[in-house]
Amino acid sequence: MNHQNTKFDCLHFRGSIPCKPNKTDGSICTNCQHYSPIQKRILIIKLGALGDVIRTTPLIEKLRLIHKNAHITWLTLSPSILPKQGIDELLCLNEVSLFNLQHTAFDIVINLDKDKEACLLTSLVSAEEKYGFTWQDGHIAACTPAAERKLLTGYFDSLSKENTKSYLEEIFEICHFKFNKEEYLIHLNDKMASFWKEKFVKLSDGKIIIGLNTGCGPRWNTRLWSDEKWIETARSLQENGYFPIFLGGELEHAKNERLSIASNVYYPGHFSLEEFIAITNCCDAIVTQVTMMMHIATALKKKMVLMNTIFNPFEFELYGRGILVGPPSPCQCYFGNSCQFDAPCMLSIESNVVVDAMEKIL
Repeated sequence: MNHQNTKFDCLHFRGSIPCKPNKTDGSICTNCQHYSPIQKRILIIKLGALGDVIRTTPLIEKLRLIHKNAHITWLTLSPSILPKQGIDELLCLNEVSLFNLQHTAFDIVINLDKDKEACLLTSLVSAEEKYGFTWQDGHIAACTPAAERKLLTGYFDSLSKENTKSYLEEIFEICHFKFNKEEYLIHLNDKMASFWKEKFVKLSDGKIIIGLNTGCGPRWNTRLWSDEKWIETARSLQENGYFPIFLGGELEHAKNERLSIASNVYYPGHFSLEEFIAITNCCDAIVTQVTMMMHIATALKKKMVLMNTIFNPFEFELYGRGILVGPPSPCQCYFGNSCQFDAPCMLSIESNVVVDAMEKIL
């Protein structure tokens, strides 16, 4: 075979190393039954917070439906959380990736991050079509008019409060698509999931397992619920015949140990993100504030009670598997990290309301 016979445009082509069909059955380009010419080269830029990365993944299903033989590259700060299926190339934001992307021609670039570095990169990458946000005349700009509304709602709280569309509806429209309940995708370590499933089956004695996610990160502390509310909720669920467990990350470790002792409710400890996802997968339902757990639970198709105060309630897509619980009176601290009142709105959400909501979805 001559070098010019190589199918450089094949989805299986891997540059300087053998492709999967060659390793599997010895196929070479001159007699290969697996040849799949790339129809579109697509780059997705979504760097930001882990939850935001997860809730962008429904675009993969839509892109695969519309562009059957597309090669999809995803640039992010956290490639380990994304599924290997559906994404051909996962890139971590670093100097090598930036160099390669600036010297690669794409058909479509989608940037859904409004950070300066993501927008600057979008303006530099070569592509026939660009959607989302870019950099122009020294400031952030919309690639197409479809992205302008999302920029304005980011600039002005008054416009953001008027929004009645979910985040997924918004990003699909930015990409000139219509959202049809395409699901989240996430990487799940099956080996870890099996280990914890076996462990929880023994611990729970067959009871419904409800994960209580007590943390929310430091960005918006107004999302935090009190220890007393968590203890009361855990005890109530236990009394109602469920098997609640406390969940969280390193920041919540001491708190969850405290809650576990006070309520006599199981806490497995804190683990890597990959194992945290595996543990969450073993739960039948989740109680959480608006945080990364909300997106992990959604991706794993878990039933969920979601407590919200400071965010626009229309933003969330729960796929019919969740109930949104808020304070009796609408929160006035929109996207605020401190409360303007003596008693934060989160504390006006009562434990019995959360428990009743969980009973309803179960």
